Amino acid sequence: MEKAVLLAKNPWWKGKHYFEQDEDYRRWKQKKIRWIPELMSDLKLKPFSLNFIFGPRQSGKTTVLKLKIKDLLFKNIKPEQIFYFRCDNLKDYKELDEVISLYLDLRKELGAGSSYIFLDEITFADEWYRTIKSRIDAGDFKNDVLVITGSASFDILKHAEYFPGRRGKGRNYYVFPVSFRKYIEIMDNKLHERIPECKSIKQIKKNSIKAFIYLDELQIHYNNYLKTGGFPLAINFYPENKTEAENVYLNWIKNDIARVNKDIDIAREILKVVLTKIPSTISWEKIAKETSIKSPRTIYSYLNIFEKMFVLLISYFINPSRLTTEFAKNKKIHLIDPFMYEILENWCLLNIKNKKNKKSEDVVAVHLHRFAKKNKLFSEKIFYWKNSHEIDNVLVSKEKAVGFEVKWANNVKPVNLVVNKLKEVYVLSKTGFVSEKNIIPISVFLSLLDIN
Repeated sequence: MEKAVLLAKNPWWKGKHYFEQDEDYRRWKQKKIRWIPELMSDLKLKPFSLNFIFGPRQSGKTTVLKLKIKDLLFKNIKPEQIFYFRCDNLKDYKELDEVISLYLDLRKELGAGSSYIFLDEITFADEWYRTIKSRIDAGDFKNDVLVITGSASFDILKHAEYFPGRRGKGRNYYVFPVSFRKYIEIMDNKLHERIPECKSIKQIKKNSIKAFIYLDELQIHYNNYLKTGGFPLAINFYPENKTEAENVYLNWIKNDIARVNKDIDIAREILKVVLTKIPSTISWEKIAKETSIKSPRTIYSYLNIFEKMFVLLISYFINPSRLTTEFAKNKKIHLIDPFMYEILENWCLLNIKNKKNKKSEDVVAVHLHRFAKKNKLFSEKIFYWKNSHEIDNVLVSKEKAVGFEVKWANNVKPVNLVVNKLKEVYVLSKTGFVSEKNIIPISVFLSLLDIN
């Protein structure tokens, strides 16, 4: 490999103003709707550190890297100290090592000290972790910052565990489809500025009263969000090029399934059953009986991969007295983003009824999951509870549980339910609002949660 290849990927080496020629940045600038990802402010780059960015494809990981590079350049970091390489054409760890050797030699020739090294789509290089691990052990990166991303996020998740004691100040970061609150900021920043943010469950009642004033505007944005979801491509392409966006994301799903040696036809068969059962609870055995696979273990292996691919989210039954998970009971499955319905519905040749209802329950579950993960107030998992009554979503801390029931209707009744440590339940309605009885419109509730 020639050094000219590296120069083509790093035009700013000729001068920081040449960054404007970067193809990824130019494509981002040309988008009809664009925004600065939240991760830009969260991504801390201190040497030595090995950082991983997880998330589904086409969610904005490369955009984060390129905007961070621009930020570094205009903070007067020397251009040659910033190295970016997209690894999707590399065969294996040997070719990755060749790329890194070329850059380290060039850095030495230029007299550059520490570097910011961005390796994008690294999972295309087979056994990539061997090169990174050996280079760290050799001390080649002792003064550097490494940021690694990959489309097959489950592959990075697995191999990130191979670096005990080798991460330095590094952290794991996530890029998800944008939340409803972020969607409002993108589409109507003035409205976003008027909607208060909730950092804890205790703030919901008070802040929902302030946000309810803007119910009409929130409903319009929420209905649009249910159509596009939070994937950047879907937001930009909808509605004119909806099919093109669907194809891009469907190809991601198919490619990642193939990369882990799973059968695409079996995957489609399982997803078809899942789509027909959402939002009901279901067991792996039940799914197996409705497919040609017949093995619950195989069903679980596929669904586990789908969850790590950020296609769906699995929630488990919570015991309200002990606040423990009961894995043997039925599960609930949620799609990670509203646009995923459009992608999978067409692929599975389905006509899903009550789609807004199903999308809303999934959106609430995923937002609560990310809310708990970000704020660290609760367990990072989302749960459900059911006997004669079902609570769709339950957040759990060490001492208590809080429930959230989704009712896609205007006139709903409060849930006056106390079960052991589950002592508070919010009812999320279509438009009904009675704050003192914990009844809040879904659009109002979601607008309060800052989860990006």
